[in-house]
Amino acid sequence: MSVKHGLLALLERGPMYGYQLRAAFEASTGGTWPLNIGQVYTTLSRLERDDLVRPLPENDTGQRPYEITEQGHAELAKWFSSPVSRADRPRDELAIKLALAMTTPGVDVRAVVQTQRTAAVRTLQEYTRLKTKADDLPWLLVLDNMIFQAEAEVRWLDHCEASLARYEAPEPVVTDTEIEVPR
Repeated sequence: MSVKHGLLALLERGPMYGYQLRAAFEASTGGTWPLNIGQVYTTLSRLERDDLVRPLPENDTGQRPYEITEQGHAELAKWFSSPVSRADRPRDELAIKLALAMTTPGVDVRAVVQTQRTAAVRTLQEYTRLKTKADDLPWLLVLDNMIFQAEAEVRWLDHCEASLARYEAPEPVVTDTEIEVPR
């Protein structure tokens, strides 16, 4: 999810200033994606530059709320109606880590897998515990997504472990032409 579209979605509810947007964003994601206030204001500046939001006059406490523009409504509608592509998601650090572990001398890949599995199972247990206390649908859906991702990670790690068990590094083949005979 882009912060840009997240802020536009929040402004669809009505005008808000930076700190309100940050709090609403974190509440909407159950605190799973904390935002730096500087990131909020930087994003608001870009949205204003692109005519997707406009600033309103400062309120009595000196805060400047923003509202979404017609172009912002159109951009948000386009975002909501478009699927999220797997290619749009960041690189998977775990997959890269395991690929590098397999090719780095001295790394116990099975230990790397087991360490990650232990962490993923603990995370899964924590999300499940949180789900028993959650009572609003948006947060429940976010938790479900996080649970499904943790379950998928555990499944993938099981697959990696099984693949490692089946994998046998091929022995180097030495031919007669490669053997140097002393003279």
